[in-house]
Amino acid sequence: MIDKYLQILVRLAQRMHFNDYFTKVFSEGIAFISVLVVGILLLYLAQFIIKRTIYKVIRKSETRYDDELINTKMLLRLCLLIPSVMVKHYGPLTLVDFPNVCQTMIGISVVYDIIVITAILFSLVNVGNNIYDLMHDGTQRKSIAGVAQTIKIVLIIVCVLLVISYLMGKSLSTVVIGLGTVSAVLLLVFQNFILGFVGSIQLTAFDMLRIGDWISMGKADGTVTEINLTTVKVQNFDNTITTIPTSSMVTEQFTNWRGMTDSEGRRIMRSINIDIHSVKFCTPEMLERFRQIERVRDYIDQKEEEIAEYNKANGIDTSNVINGRQQTNLGIFRAYVQSYLNSNPYINHDMLKMVRQLQSNEFGIPLQVYVFSKDKNWARYEQIQSDIFDHIFAAAPLFDLKIYQKH
Repeated sequence: MIDKYLQILVRLAQRMHFNDYFTKVFSEGIAFISVLVVGILLLYLAQFIIKRTIYKVIRKSETRYDDELINTKMLLRLCLLIPSVMVKHYGPLTLVDFPNVCQTMIGISVVYDIIVITAILFSLVNVGNNIYDLMHDGTQRKSIAGVAQTIKIVLIIVCVLLVISYLMGKSLSTVVIGLGTVSAVLLLVFQNFILGFVGSIQLTAFDMLRIGDWISMGKADGTVTEINLTTVKVQNFDNTITTIPTSSMVTEQFTNWRGMTDSEGRRIMRSINIDIHSVKFCTPEMLERFRQIERVRDYIDQKEEEIAEYNKANGIDTSNVINGRQQTNLGIFRAYVQSYLNSNPYINHDMLKMVRQLQSNEFGIPLQVYVFSKDKNWARYEQIQSDIFDHIFAAAPLFDLKIYQKH
């Protein structure tokens, strides 16, 4: 078939009164281009058939595992080998009088094959990684993303070495040995690039950083806008841009707030300092006054009953307030703050809520509120937090407590 096609092209060139050389260039060039075009058309035809047949079968199947053949485009990448097969098989039959050109085209197709096969293997690695994730969906598991990234890096290195060895006409071992002799120079010249490259791989492999993450690192406090081999760009909240070396993201400490943004709430953890001199045992008059506060009325009654039973069971003389158990204004205030938080509609009540007393210091007794805001938006979060502490500051004097303030 190729011979007949060439003969038709030769007769067409002769009718155009080309000389022998241009007749060969015209006929064999058109024949080769035709082979390449047919290969590309077969590529699109094969991809069209796969999408119309195999893809439909995969989508209708109940299992989710075979869907990864679609998501990773593995089957479509296999079709990319068709044009190079056509060139290697029919190229020598078309470029009969131009062996050097034919050899060059075949060499290009071989390099193309190496790259395409590497891309296919990439897809295969992605299929394995994604299927593993699906098999362990919703469970605690060890991530194999790092292994997958390492395999991809090895594939890239092997691909580059194979291309270099083929173009140089040397064996793969010779190329590797040759590269080893200049590795010291390369490490010195491209030190920053290599460190950045390794850092970028680690950030990706261990999912330490993504575009859109909110991070804090030194003076950088904002959203990651770009991650490349050597730098990470962060747009701060004042709209300035901070550029951080990728290698620093691995060797130095930074805070990634992604866990907070992905969770159901944003943490509020703030303390007020109670003046130690204002803490005291509650007298009956104080308890009666505190009972007028609805949020702690039941708490006071329940606690009084519990304390009375304890003191009676242990035969404690309660004529002196220091004997036995007694309620304090700070304890009742803690119960009040806890009740106030329990009724706050802007707090996520499915997450940890706590009002606790920290170690006393020269500034008094720190009373810490530890809760999570439903709204994670920065402005709304700050408003919710401020409203809570506005109320706490205003409520403390009603329990005969003083907020410490340095004069």
